[in-house]
Amino acid sequence: MTAVWPLAIYYDASCPLCREEMHALKAYDGEHRLALVDASAPDFSDPDLAAAGIGREALMRLIHARDAAGQWFIGVAVFEQAYGAVGLHRVAALWANPRLRPLWNRVYPWVARLRQPLSWLHLNRAYGWLVRRAAARAQRQAQACAQGRCELPGPGPGPP
Repeated sequence: MTAVWPLAIYYDASCPLCREEMHALKAYDGEHRLALVDASAPDFSDPDLAAAGIGREALMRLIHARDAAGQWFIGVAVFEQAYGAVGLHRVAALWANPRLRPLWNRVYPWVARLRQPLSWLHLNRAYGWLVRRAAARAQRQAQACAQGRCELPGPGPGPP
């Protein structure tokens, strides 16, 4: 399922790991496909969430997103859509990979539950750096293609 832009991502901005990742993605959102919504305030409320019966507790447990057509994405599906939205198609494909998806679906809730302690270990800085690096590379490739200099991976070496 593909999102209809813009995609409103409800995330925990009080979490350094979450904030780093979302802001790194938003920095490369040249098409304005992502709208970040800080759901960390204890009194946070949103009419779209209320209409869908989603409470703040659910948002703090797993990341949620709503697209312009009203489709909801939860957990790993949010990352798949968000990375694709900013042109990080290879990373989005990793999140969407049918063989890896069961692993991501098991690991992500654990990471979400431990996101604050993981941030204390400064993993947010490393992850943010990786996201920014991948986004900058994708942006360079897109600019090269726009200038008619696309370099697509070839089929590999031929027979000897």
